[in-house]
Amino acid sequence: MKEVYVGKIPCGPGHPLMLIAGPCVIESESHARDMAAALKEIAARTKIGFVFKASFDKANRTSIKSFRGPGIKEGMRILGKIKEDFSLPVLSDIHEASQASEAGEVLDVIQIPAFLCRQTDLLIAAAKTGRVVNIKKGQFLAGWDMNNAVDKVKEAGNEQVILTERGSSFGYNTLVVDMRSLPIMRSLGVPVIFDGTHSVQQPGGQGRCSGGQREYVPVLTRAAVAAGVDGVFLEVHDRPNDGLSDGPNMLPLSELEVLLKKLVQYHRLTQEIETGQS
Repeated sequence: MKEVYVGKIPCGPGHPLMLIAGPCVIESESHARDMAAALKEIAARTKIGFVFKASFDKANRTSIKSFRGPGIKEGMRILGKIKEDFSLPVLSDIHEASQASEAGEVLDVIQIPAFLCRQTDLLIAAAKTGRVVNIKKGQFLAGWDMNNAVDKVKEAGNEQVILTERGSSFGYNTLVVDMRSLPIMRSLGVPVIFDGTHSVQQPGGQGRCSGGQREYVPVLTRAAVAAGVDGVFLEVHDRPNDGLSDGPNMLPLSELEVLLKKLVQYHRLTQEIETGQS
């Protein structure tokens, strides 16, 4: 498997668990900065490599009246300042190929949303920026189907690819995680991240917005780390019930550190077992 570096943070076999975390969307510059500062402190205490994430535009919201974010120009300005002021790598998602170049000037990781993981032009545009490309597995795809998405990025000349599992459609407003997809996607030769918060999302579950069951985030992330993932993706908010996007499935900031300490222990034990050191 080829390791991937996000800034100076390695991701792949033999390396510490990587954390991608932040609020679902940039709600304001001050809130994004406060979250970045708090998350960086927690990551330092738990000795985990940290990538800050926040979306500049939530183009796939349930309702047209839902908050989408500040847009790409303001979003890149905010993320660029966070990157510089806090010395953090940053991640956000793009929805159109035309956004790739501008986003690539700031972002360390360009994320491809799950619903768009088969969009060839989008994947190629992201790949050509030279940035790490994190592709979320579509809720409608099997793990082995992601080989085609990986090939599109690599054929465009970019070997820096990560895949993220975020659950599969199970029924009306319900997702389920098939843990088999984690080793299956790792067998494609790329690091795999587990998205613990979107996996408990209930798409459209509240009519005009999505619901969620955040109480299951800890058990699913522990299971995924025990299964051997290379990192975890967690949307975190200081007041998730007041969050402007995906509040019901975001993890409260106050609960993050306890969870990370457990995940680091699980990851260390899993690596020891896999390498025969235990």
